[in-house]
Amino acid sequence: MVVTNKDAPFAGGPDASIPPGRPGKMSRRERKAAKKELRAAAKREKRENRRAAKGRRPPSGRGRTAERDAQDLATGADKDEVVAPLMGWPHTGGGMSANIPNVPEYQATTAQACGLFPFVTSSKPPSVGTPIGRDLLSGEVVCLDPLAWLRAGLITNPGCFVLGQPGTGKSTLVKRMVTGAVSFGTQAIILGDTKPDYTNLIQYLGGQVVRIGRGLDRINPLDAGPLGVSMSHLSEDEREKLRWEVRSRRISLLMALCTLIREDRITNAEEVVLGAAIDLLDERLGSTRQPTVIDVLQVIEEGPERIRSLARAGTRDRYDERVDGLVFTLRLLCTGSLAGVFDGPTTNPIDLEAPGVSVDISRVGAAGDKLLTAAMLCTWSYGFGMVDAAAVLADNGLIRRRSYIGVMDELWRALRGAPGLVEYADSLTRLNRSKGMASVMVTHSLSDLEALATEEDRAKARGFVDRSAITVLAGLPPRELASVNQITPLTGPEQGLVSSWSSPDSWQPGTLHPGRGKYLIKTGAERLGIPVQMTLTGDEFELYDTDQAIRRV
Repeated sequence: MVVTNKDAPFAGGPDASIPPGRPGKMSRRERKAAKKELRAAAKREKRENRRAAKGRRPPSGRGRTAERDAQDLATGADKDEVVAPLMGWPHTGGGMSANIPNVPEYQATTAQACGLFPFVTSSKPPSVGTPIGRDLLSGEVVCLDPLAWLRAGLITNPGCFVLGQPGTGKSTLVKRMVTGAVSFGTQAIILGDTKPDYTNLIQYLGGQVVRIGRGLDRINPLDAGPLGVSMSHLSEDEREKLRWEVRSRRISLLMALCTLIREDRITNAEEVVLGAAIDLLDERLGSTRQPTVIDVLQVIEEGPERIRSLARAGTRDRYDERVDGLVFTLRLLCTGSLAGVFDGPTTNPIDLEAPGVSVDISRVGAAGDKLLTAAMLCTWSYGFGMVDAAAVLADNGLIRRRSYIGVMDELWRALRGAPGLVEYADSLTRLNRSKGMASVMVTHSLSDLEALATEEDRAKARGFVDRSAITVLAGLPPRELASVNQITPLTGPEQGLVSSWSSPDSWQPGTLHPGRGKYLIKTGAERLGIPVQMTLTGDEFELYDTDQAIRRV
């Protein structure tokens, strides 16, 4: 369809108008008038050629040049006599056309035609960060990087929440973000790879892989890690501040592990006893080695006067009665289903200079959900502690300052372990912006978060999505989108688009899933989402593939 102005000149001559009538069809009278106009135009052209032959001006046909046309237009020479040939000048840029189509005409008011002219489209998608794919509407390249977007002022915090059904490509999107971040100099930290999805990629990028499990690497929950190493390079005042930070992390993680084992919160008295035991071990061990869970258990069972006093137990029997439940909980960490994983020193410390670090806990997952949740909690604490240590060392000029991207995949598995674990995860991730760290949380459904035990935990879990400046939606059913809409507002077309990606519309074998590699990127309530189609290239087909084990059978 072409919208034209009725008063605009017809292409066949400067004074001819498009004749009225039905679009695409001319009456006999109209055809006769058009032929007459064409004959008149031909006579004018012959007259111009005769004038040119007498030396008055160059001919308007083959002898006419683009330079002479531009000169005449610039100087205004013979302005009234410059008439283009019927089919245009044959030289380059002369507008030569073998046929001028007779297009239909449609007339409309400005209010009706404003959607076609001036052909308004949406604003250009972000072009800073890692290329993700092409906009499904405009075809423009879309880039996504929480840290790059924060530096450009596009968002207010570097949090990213990825939500989508299994098999729609959530991990593929995150892997592309990790690959781009590493290429820009950002260190990637995979905080608990449960499948594992990221191990091959981190190895390919030259990073470090830590494999947690019985007979493999260990993580000591009380290990200060790089934070403890950095103390020797600091002044006395800074060393004291960092010592309190290490103490707080040890107590928080130990409380989270005890909560997981007990499936209930520990009491205030037990928290005091844990803190006193850690302080006593810090004085006894000094810088010789890091305390372990076994050391804490032995100190509490020993029950020195200092700890009994803080527990407000005047006699030994009263003290044993007060710490009896805590002792059994700690003993389960050392001898129960978690034995051999968290009851010894760390065997493979994280390398601060590696391009990326992946903590592979897939072997732990086979032993049960409790062990997997414990491994994820320890990994999160150890990873965020590494970022804090690097920031302290960089502030003192001991290492170069870096930015980080932390991936927390299968988030729901850690949060559903026991009541209160959401609070611990929330405290770890709340201040990522001040640490120069972007966090990417990945889960299948908001229903996973709604299944938490208490309303308090559910409210804090919803805060993960609410605090994330970037929400990426893969294929989701309408029921799930209704829950998402309560946190991240979606327009009707956006909901329809995402729901159309949720399931195939055919039972034909080999049919491509409609939502594979398609994502809707939302930032803020007022901005329209960006629909993106990702295309893999080169080695990505193998590095990002999570279905290799199925196809090998």
